[in-house]
Amino acid sequence: MKIAQNLFKILLPLLLGGAILYWMYRGFDFESVRHMLLHEMDWTWMLLSFPFGILAQVFRGRRWEQTLEPMGEKPRRSVAIYAIFLSYASSLIIPRSGEFARCGVLKRWEGISFPKALGTVVTERAVDTLMMLLFTGTTLFFQMSIFGTFFEKTGTSLDSILRGFSPAGYLVTAVCGVAALLLIHLLLRRLYIYNKVKATLAGVWEGVSSLKNVRNLPLFLFFTVGIWVCYFMHYYLTFFCFEATRELGIGCAMVTFVVGTIAVIVPTPNGAGPWHFAVKTMLILYGVADEQALYFVLIVHTVQTLLLVGLGMWGWGRLAFINAKQ
Repeated sequence: MKIAQNLFKILLPLLLGGAILYWMYRGFDFESVRHMLLHEMDWTWMLLSFPFGILAQVFRGRRWEQTLEPMGEKPRRSVAIYAIFLSYASSLIIPRSGEFARCGVLKRWEGISFPKALGTVVTERAVDTLMMLLFTGTTLFFQMSIFGTFFEKTGTSLDSILRGFSPAGYLVTAVCGVAALLLIHLLLRRLYIYNKVKATLAGVWEGVSSLKNVRNLPLFLFFTVGIWVCYFMHYYLTFFCFEATRELGIGCAMVTFVVGTIAVIVPTPNGAGPWHFAVKTMLILYGVADEQALYFVLIVHTVQTLLLVGLGMWGWGRLAFINAKQ
């Protein structure tokens, strides 16, 4: 029974991602992708984006060292970085397995307790969650106009909705809203998901609180900001590879980066499927033709995934030449 459950957990993300990709690309002319790759795409910008993708993982490895230090553990820098390389590659096979893979590397090569290494993941996830929320909030603030475009395309005017309310209407709406939230709160308390969310938020707080034990907090913050800047630049530079996206600007890149990052929460290999759909949908809102948006998400996601595979293979190969600590 347990084997069947584990097999189901592995196959479900693959089937989900595959189903979304099939639905998006049914009837798509894949022969035209080769022409795009060889004759229309500017590979210079794609190659320039690679150092940022690599540097993001290097920064993550360096930051991981800092979260382990307060517990009296100091892994070799190369091992920590190669473990990160390997973790991203392993998550392509089994989603979310990378966290366990990198902790296993530290256990094997550095003799660091697996539970202790896994505990540092709480801190990292908490900090990355806060960074993502900050990036999302900033993007929403500066790109609110795209939501106006959405309402316009769907024939809905937000101004006309608001003008339809009287002062009493606003008051009644607010009271009903509060009552609805209280009702939802009472219902969720009786559900398993409520306790799950509550435990997750507690873990985030615990992770953030543990930052006070980091020896060099400014350096930790530098690596944290650097990770997300590199993630964004790794994605943003790909806009200049295609004629349909090179003129869209950094605002569009921020919006599509945010929705793509949120989409990869769905547990498919490297977000395959949900990421394609989310980014393609937002590109269309910015005026990109449907076919050109499909080219963009297919090529960018595939190339960046191959980079993760290459780094994982490099990390695995390098670890083979590093002696494990006795």
